[in-house]
Order: sequence, then C-alpha cells, then structure tokens
Amino acid sequence: MTRDISGRSRPLVSSAWPFPSSPFTRDAVKTVGLMVLAVAAGVIGWSGHPITLPLAFGFPALWANSPSRIAAGIVSAGYFLAASRGLPQGAVNYFGSGIAEGLALWLGASLAFVAVHAVLWTSRSGRGRTVRYAAAAVIMSVPPFGIVGWAHPITAAGIVFPGWGWWGLGAAAIGLLAMTTKFWPIATLVLGGAFAWSAATWTEPSLPQGWIGVDTKFGGERGKYAGLFQHHETIAAVKAAAAQGHKVVVLPEGAAGVWTPTVERLWVHELRGVDITVNAGAILVDGQGYDNVMVEISGEGARILYRERMPVPISMWQPWLTLIAKSGGAQAHFFANPIVEFGGARVAPLICYEQLIAWPVLQSTLYSPDIIVATGNGWWTDGTSIVAIQKSATIAWARLFDLPLIMAFNI
Repeated sequence: MTRDISGRSRPLVSSAWPFPSSPFTRDAVKTVGLMVLAVAAGVIGWSGHPITLPLAFGFPALWANSPSRIAAGIVSAGYFLAASRGLPQGAVNYFGSGIAEGLALWLGASLAFVAVHAVLWTSRSGRGRTVRYAAAAVIMSVPPFGIVGWAHPITAAGIVFPGWGWWGLGAAAIGLLAMTTKFWPIATLVLGGAFAWSAATWTEPSLPQGWIGVDTKFGGERGKYAGLFQHHETIAAVKAAAAQGHKVVVLPEGAAGVWTPTVERLWVHELRGVDITVNAGAILVDGQGYDNVMVEISGEGARILYRERMPVPISMWQPWLTLIAKSGGAQAHFFANPIVEFGGARVAPLICYEQLIAWPVLQSTLYSPDIIVATGNGWWTDGTSIVAIQKSATIAWARLFDLPLIMAFNI
C-alpha cells in the first residue's frame, strides 16, 4: 500500500487490467488479427477457383498495416503458407517421404517470400512504403526470388480486369500499390466494384477452332515414364480426336515419356496418314541432365518445340549438382523460347510449375502470342488443390490478355 497527498491509502497496483492499454499487447492482438486475415486470403483466394483470386489483393493492405517488421513477416508467412498449403502433401506423394520432410520443404519455400516482405517493410507510411511494396512485388516476379514467387497477387488482374491486357496489368498494379496507403478503403471499393462487374459478365477463355486438349489418367511414380502400353493408349486417344474432326491435339507434360529415336519412330509411324498435329510433353536426356520439353509430332516427322524455362525446384531443377561436378536434374532455360510456332499459331507455352509464377507468362505475352498452351503432370498432387490452382492462375492470365487457352493434364 501507499498513500496519496490526502493521506488516504491506495494499492500499489491498479485493479484495472493493464494489458489492453499496453502498446505491446495491442500490437500483438493486431498482428494476430492481420495474420488470420492473411491466412483467409491465402486459403480462399488460392482455392482453385478463378473467381476467388481477387481476395489476394488484400495482402498488400495487411502487410502495410502490420505494426512491426516481425509482424509483417508473420503476416507474409500466413498468406504464403496458406496459399501453398498443398505442398507438404505433394512432397510426400512425390518423394515417398514422411510428412516432416514435406513440412520442412513447405516452410523452406516460404523463406524467400517472407524475407523479402519483412526486409522491405517500413513503419513510415506514405510514398516510401508504397515504393517498398512495389520493389517486393517486382523482386518476387523474376529470378532469383521469383523462382518461388507463388501466389503473387498480380495474378488476379485477369479476373478483375479481363480483356484489358497490359492496361489491366497496370491498373491492377496501381490498385495493389494503393492498398498500401491510407486510401486502401477507397482502393478496396474501386477494385471490388471492378470485380463485381467482371464476375457478373465472366466468361471462360475461348478454345481455338480445331484444337483440343486431352487429359490423361495414367497416374505416375517418381523416376518412371511412359511405357509401350501408355504410348499406344495415348496414340489411340489422339486418333480418336482426329476422327472427331480436330486438327491439333495437346497432350499433358510427360505424355510421350523419354524422347528417343525409337519413340519418335513409333509416334510418326502410328500417325502416318492421320490428319493431325500433336503437342506432347516429353523428357529429352543429354549429358548434363534432361530437358522437360514439348514435342511437335505428325505423320511427317517430329521436332522439339519448347524447352521448359522453369522446372520445379528441388524435385526437378537441382542446380547444386553442377557445384559437385555431377550431372542430372532438369535444366532451366530461364528466359529462352517464350514463343513457339505450332499449329499455324504463335503459342505461349507453359509447363506445370511455370503456371504458378509470374515471369514466364508475362515474358511470353510480350511477344503477342495467339494462344496459351498449358500442360502439366499432376499425379503427385493427389489430395491437394495444386492442379486446380495452376488452372485458375492460367485462366486468369488468359482472360487478362483475352487469349484462347488449351490445357492438358495427367492425373
């Protein structure tokens, strides 16, 4: 007890609960609230439904309103981990490992996103914060950090501004930057209004006449590729598509297995006399490792059409092997062959992982493609929404630039 100036005794500690007025506690409560919202934006926005992607536009506001650098990192982690929540199970399916390894890979993959956004966060509001978010967005769009730049909010541009092309990309970028300012409520209303209009008039990307994507259900296993039975089954599906009047068939990633002279002769022989041109995924092995490729095949011959720019890190792309003088792993052709000529059209090719990151599709669209061709091999995604997320992201890009889209996946 102590006494006040009137001589009356009073307790040393106020009976009022002190913590709500504590700045530290207020910041902690705010951080938890922002993290919960970030997780919701990641889970719902990246649910595999294109129409929910615009929820990712909320992430910059949550990041900007974080009360500290640590809080910004926590908010960034919540968003990224929620958006990429299928990775642990996918890693278990692919590597045949335990969930602990899958969780370690999941957390490791988030480090770049979290580090970039935590380092660039600032407590000073205004233009400086906006510029810092712009820097973070660009850094997470291109290599090296862009290699794991999944769940980029700019992907939603095609849902909010379908058909606007580069103008729509610019409008989306301005909207994302505005979300980091004190005017974020106004930006939310403007973006929400644009989204409501696009949702009311939403249409799926068109299909080019005479083209078809053929999905397969062969499943898969790490290190195993198409055998003779699968080749014959796939060729039969191609012939069936030709009989229906289709002129161009797109097959999933890896549909033609390991591409060798023997496999080439088989396909060319089987398609001789069939009026069809095929785009099939395959593996092309060389002394350094292998390329994940698209192959053009017809009854007149075959050629390598496209070499993947960004294979899946760790499971396919393993750049550390060169440091220990070992060969193996998929080769990355980061900025090569953004456009290929196929089926009488200029094609923007995207294989699997390239559909989850920003720069491959943006690089391709710089060259005015006629069609986007997106393929994947999703056998290892069983029990996850990874393939659905890939498709929704690709649909968003196709709608932004108003391009026809052909997809083919093996599951």
